[in-house]
Amino acid sequence: MFSKYDVIVVGAGHAGCEAAAAAANMGSKVLLITMNMQTIAQMSCNPAMGGVAKGQIVREIDALGGQSGIVSDRTMIQFRMLNRSKGPAMWSPRCQSDRQMFATEWRNILEHTPNVDFWQDTVKEIIVTDGCVVGVKTNLGINIASETVVLTNGTFLNGLIHIGEKNFGGGRTGENNSKGITEQLIEMGFEAGRMKTGTPPRVDGRSLDYSKMEEQPGDENPSKFSYKNTPRLTKQRSCWITYTNEAVHEVLRTGFDKSPMFSGRIKGLGPRYCPSVEDKINRFADKDHHQIFVEPEGWETVEVYVNGFSTSLPEDIQFEAMRKIPGFENARMFRPGYAIEYDYFPPTQLKLTLETKLVENLFFAGQINGTTGYEEAACQGLMAGINAHQNAHQKNAFVLKRSEAYIGVLIDDLVNKGTDEPYRMFTSRAEYRTLLRQDNADIRLTEKGHQIGLADDERLEAVRLKIENTKELIGKLQSIKVTPEEINDYLTEIGTATIREKQTLHHLLKRPDINVAQLQQLKTEAAELLENYNEDVIEQAIITVKYESYIEKEKLMADKMTKLEDLAIIPEFNYDKIKALSFEGRDKLKKMRPQTIGQASRISGVSPADISVLMIYMGR
Repeated sequence: MFSKYDVIVVGAGHAGCEAAAAAANMGSKVLLITMNMQTIAQMSCNPAMGGVAKGQIVREIDALGGQSGIVSDRTMIQFRMLNRSKGPAMWSPRCQSDRQMFATEWRNILEHTPNVDFWQDTVKEIIVTDGCVVGVKTNLGINIASETVVLTNGTFLNGLIHIGEKNFGGGRTGENNSKGITEQLIEMGFEAGRMKTGTPPRVDGRSLDYSKMEEQPGDENPSKFSYKNTPRLTKQRSCWITYTNEAVHEVLRTGFDKSPMFSGRIKGLGPRYCPSVEDKINRFADKDHHQIFVEPEGWETVEVYVNGFSTSLPEDIQFEAMRKIPGFENARMFRPGYAIEYDYFPPTQLKLTLETKLVENLFFAGQINGTTGYEEAACQGLMAGINAHQNAHQKNAFVLKRSEAYIGVLIDDLVNKGTDEPYRMFTSRAEYRTLLRQDNADIRLTEKGHQIGLADDERLEAVRLKIENTKELIGKLQSIKVTPEEINDYLTEIGTATIREKQTLHHLLKRPDINVAQLQQLKTEAAELLENYNEDVIEQAIITVKYESYIEKEKLMADKMTKLEDLAIIPEFNYDKIKALSFEGRDKLKKMRPQTIGQASRISGVSPADISVLMIYMGR
């Protein structure tokens, strides 16, 4: 019935979809196995993509040739660039999505991707021969052969849903969980753990009083995620902001004795940076209110997502407390919030390619690795799909460094440091965030994506043109000068120091209080110059000019670290013979088996002194 595949992807969430699309677009024959064909690419939690650091990841996925940015652009209902008041390293694109359109668009892309086959079934076992995965076995008793397998099981591995004192098996509300894989992997020697996440109630938008809330519209000139020619929004839907209060908190407290989190029925750790509302009022007892974001689920639906009100309290407590929120006095609930516990596998058991160390050609991606968030899952799926393809065709591994991408930071953190709570990406996790901006993801990554056969020729040509035009514009900014007579009145008007002699536009732009919009208002050659370039080129040029010294400093730091990354450690290296290593350092190095000195330096428990000893021993 089934011929042998190059790549089998288990699970069709954000990680699974990116893995299947990447491997297939690179030329592999792919089978995507999902428990339900109707729930491909479901947005199980909030209907949004991007955000702080997450938006950078979506742009990186797109720059490499992935699909999440394209899907987001085609299905968004609002766009905002977050942190515009801060430096460009912090600018983060985010969109509200139409939940149903998002899933439909992803399925449509996959169905129109040559080399992707589908099978609706549950995988209960992976088939391993001589330490190498050779296929999977399904609930229907079908053995399907494959060169590689990518597990992207999300919250389905022994998933357990909690609402108050009730709990029942499930991977999502209304869907069964998956059993068998965890038990098999543990028997093979893998270490497993439990994590927890949650979701808020969904309500009927027709029952809300928006006059009591603060409107949060999208950007006046909305941007997008993809570097391809995807559509831009011409109309948008607003979100709304309201707040909890002491009355809300008092009602929630009455349910604490029935809370699965406080009673100990939930064993897994939840996300630190996205706690449930009961956790917030318990941990931050001094706060008399918490922010609630009221987010529409799509263009046509009346369903609303109550962001900030994630809870696993009994449904009657949820309902009563929610009605104390301003604007929610007459709210009608579509379904209650719930918590879900699921199995994960500490990612220190993986290589930087996301291939497992114990079983050859077996890859993990997404929440199975202890992450939280669509974006974190999608980028792991992309990288696992790429490397599964590379393995299946005996090609070199594809790994991104910390200085090259947020994706590189995320995977390096997971593999070298591990995580015992759901991992979420932040800009603060990246030591080179001035280099890893959302505006230059194409410049950083598109050529790499093209070299492995994922990013197409059109993408490569577009980024080359952008680089050429940016250099050209910077050259002109360095050559065009303005006189005091031309500009001083305007400089006085905007409250910045005047000039006494001619200055280049390049020099003026280094001032923090001079921006592009102001240059474009000048009745000089500057305004005419900028009209000849598109906004992406102008943004790239201005950021390069303004932050030139910071960018150069980070490049020097990154180059120093790259030298350590290039110092390879042989897999069979005998750490026991180096007596000067600390006991903890030796144990961690033996367990983790780092591939380079740079990777070794980031392992928790390996000290700088250990690294110095290693480098001396290696003749460095």
